[in-house]
Amino acid sequence: MINSPLENQALATGATRTHWSQFLQSLERLGHEDLPLEAQGVLVRVAGLVLEAAGIRAPVGSVCEVRMPGQPPVLAEVVGFSGDRAYLMPTGDIQGLASGASVVPRPVPVMPLRLGVPHHGWRRNEDRTQHLPVGEGLLGRVVDSHGNPLDRKGPLLEVRNEPLVRRPINAMDRDPVRRPLDTGVRAINAMLTVGRGQRIGLFAGTGVGKSVLLGMMARYTEADVIVVGLIGERGREVKEFIEDILGEEGLRRAIVVAAPADAPPLTRMQGANYATAIAEHFRDQGQHVLLLMDSLTRYAMAQREIALAIGEPPATKGYPPSCFAKLPQLVERSGNGVAGGGSITAFYTVLSEGDDQQDPIADAARGILDGHIVLSRELAESGHYPAIDVEKSISRVMTSVAMPPHLEAARRFRQLSSRFSKARDLIQLGAYTPGHDGELDQAVRLHEPMVQLLQQGMHEPAPIAQSVQQLRTLMGG
Repeated sequence: MINSPLENQALATGATRTHWSQFLQSLERLGHEDLPLEAQGVLVRVAGLVLEAAGIRAPVGSVCEVRMPGQPPVLAEVVGFSGDRAYLMPTGDIQGLASGASVVPRPVPVMPLRLGVPHHGWRRNEDRTQHLPVGEGLLGRVVDSHGNPLDRKGPLLEVRNEPLVRRPINAMDRDPVRRPLDTGVRAINAMLTVGRGQRIGLFAGTGVGKSVLLGMMARYTEADVIVVGLIGERGREVKEFIEDILGEEGLRRAIVVAAPADAPPLTRMQGANYATAIAEHFRDQGQHVLLLMDSLTRYAMAQREIALAIGEPPATKGYPPSCFAKLPQLVERSGNGVAGGGSITAFYTVLSEGDDQQDPIADAARGILDGHIVLSRELAESGHYPAIDVEKSISRVMTSVAMPPHLEAARRFRQLSSRFSKARDLIQLGAYTPGHDGELDQAVRLHEPMVQLLQQGMHEPAPIAQSVQQLRTLMGG
């Protein structure tokens, strides 16, 4: 049965009247309800890095504004509480704050009334955590921990705000690491093959070339998007890394998040979380992301400053227990997504204080990462770059992503390199006599070609197929 136009119009008018009737009923019920008010606290104490507020109830992780008449508000995040006192950590300069300043949770809108939707009372959005911009508009840009551009290229376009922390992926839903990743670095491709979705640590002291190595990987790695997090490093290094090491070619598909050493500790931690959130966004779009974070140690140091400031007792070398709990929470966010989706291959630099490989953060990171690459000061001082100590480094997924002939050639390379290292003193003293040990003779004969295989100029890419072929040819495979 087909209705006439007049009948259709009458039906539409009746539906509209029904919606308006429901809307008016919602307004009538609203008149008998109390609109929930925003809680407001008072600043009562400033001790070092911590702001203490009374009269405010906000969950940990909430963002608040500390307001003083005549000056812009200071953003602060709730990091703990004791009784009715909330502990906040500022993300900016607290100069000028005084006792009695108002502390107000970041305003969030109440749920609006919509025509045709039954009203169930006023509700506020309880997600008061930090939301920062992510999206295609970040490509080729340099931003700070709050998502503000630092490159003077104008405002960010084609971005949307998303939370810094999201629910972790179920471990059973993750795609396993099965495909090799071409990093463009011969020593890594041949001897420490990295898989797409792997999390690996770059262990190094100061001044051994880790920034140059990160720049090489940023330029030559086979990835759709590069996310670089410069966390807690010298401010001078930010521009130098972008212009001299990353270069225009590398920056074109990269996003740089900079939180230098003079930033507050919460801002440094937020920079690491922001870089990871950007990488997660592109992974969810099905893209393959390379995440370079320099450094994981500075992230742990920032957490140490916050934890000690709010009264957490120190444990190992001044690091409170929360530092060792935060590390896996950050690292586990990277890796492969669901099957058939995108991936985040992450390189985290770990600073070894005084080249001590038993530093507590280095030791903890070694246990939660899928391998470690050790940069040797001795090799760097001898002019061997990249200064990767192959004997002390390992990729835990190499057996899953490399072919058996490649694995056999790499195993043989390690054997000969170790054999030469043990006999180095005898060779230098002239006590070595050829002909008595066949394996040592081969190690001595191949030592120079093996060293040349591991060396590479910073502007010289080395594809993975070429690197593996050179290794197998050298080892006679």
